[in-house]
Amino acid sequence: MTTVQTTVPPPTAAVRPKVVARTGLYGVLALNVVVVTVFFIQAGFASNTLIVLGRLAGLYGALLMAFQLLLVARLPWFDRRIGMDRLTSWHRWVGFGLLFTLLGHAVFITFGYARSSSMDPVNQLVDLGETVEGVFRAIVALGLILVIGAVSGRYARRRLAYETWHFIHLYTYLAVLLAFTHQVAAGTTFTSSSAATTYWYVLWSVALGAVLLGRLVLPLYRNLRHRLRVSAVVPESDDVVSVYITGRDLDRLPARAGQFFLWRFLTRDQWWQANPFSLSAAPDGRTLRLTAKTAGDGTAALRNLKVGTRVFAEGPYGAFTAMHRTRPEAVLIAGGVGVTPIRALLEELHGHAVVIYRVATDRDAVLYEELRELARAKGAELHLVSGPVSPDKLAPGELARLVPDINDRDVFLCGPPPMMNAVLGSLRELGVPKPQIHFERFSLAG
Repeated sequence: MTTVQTTVPPPTAAVRPKVVARTGLYGVLALNVVVVTVFFIQAGFASNTLIVLGRLAGLYGALLMAFQLLLVARLPWFDRRIGMDRLTSWHRWVGFGLLFTLLGHAVFITFGYARSSSMDPVNQLVDLGETVEGVFRAIVALGLILVIGAVSGRYARRRLAYETWHFIHLYTYLAVLLAFTHQVAAGTTFTSSSAATTYWYVLWSVALGAVLLGRLVLPLYRNLRHRLRVSAVVPESDDVVSVYITGRDLDRLPARAGQFFLWRFLTRDQWWQANPFSLSAAPDGRTLRLTAKTAGDGTAALRNLKVGTRVFAEGPYGAFTAMHRTRPEAVLIAGGVGVTPIRALLEELHGHAVVIYRVATDRDAVLYEELRELARAKGAELHLVSGPVSPDKLAPGELARLVPDINDRDVFLCGPPPMMNAVLGSLRELGVPKPQIHFERFSLAG
């Protein structure tokens, strides 16, 4: 399926959308840090310095926990401007900050009270858990966060199945609930004034409401409205298949070329699996298409889907779109099955484009005939680059030869992580400005 978009592109914004969204998030966090600090000062200080530090660490930990929820809420406005990969990365690093602040809260509070009571820290912690309302819930919450932090480390994450890691991560919501009830029961700053109490209730309501909206309400609403179903399954090669999906009112689904969905095919064996696949054709208001390469049991089963199978899709997600263009002309670089969002982008982009498609062999060039036809219709240049990894055929010199004016173009890049890392290094060496380089790091998104 090849179509050519004819709509006039919107003018380039004076301030990049990514900068606006990122500045907004930083500003929200900084403002709340100031507000929390003011309420802390107004509540008064304890005579024990360790207890003072513990309370402050606990407040900042609560704030980071709420900010964590906002980062993973999958709110469309932020996702389209920043991208799920970057939001997820920030969530991970904020998570480590949360871990250290809550550990600091527990250690400082325990040692502070132990100094005042002359008890040893272990007995003091046990005593606080038994005698102070909400402290035992805080201990359980901290234990859950420690476990979640441990499985989120690179070593553990690479050795756990995604479903196992995701199931463990769901306990974060229980930790949030326990931490909040601890704050209500034992937080002196929480109850120091009506303004402070209102602030914390509003903060937690917004954070939890954002998660509820982005992760539950919006996906349910869109799927009930659009009622997606498989309309065709087309093998592209021995290990690549395209799935066409239709539904109601797809012209009102806010999807763009380059974005992806988390797809669930509601069959007996696959309903519990959610796989991220990019759209491999620009949305036309009638049909959505994904193209996937066999990478496990879930993707292999796509070939056996029946026409009419119900589909539950979360999304669209991603900032890998023409919304972030800064130049009138573009370079689209694809590796392997990463060509799928590149092919969709070429369909939507305006202005002259150069497409570079890197594959191991010509037989691996998925959708190549379709891409060549589309490039001809759009007046784009198409280069199929095949061969072994070494020597690097996308080294700086090779890129400069294929696209002499690459520094004056936007560069959209999608492919396997090693290939993307190599190309990003080449772009840096060529001096391509960072705002002109667009990519997302999701190995299955292509």
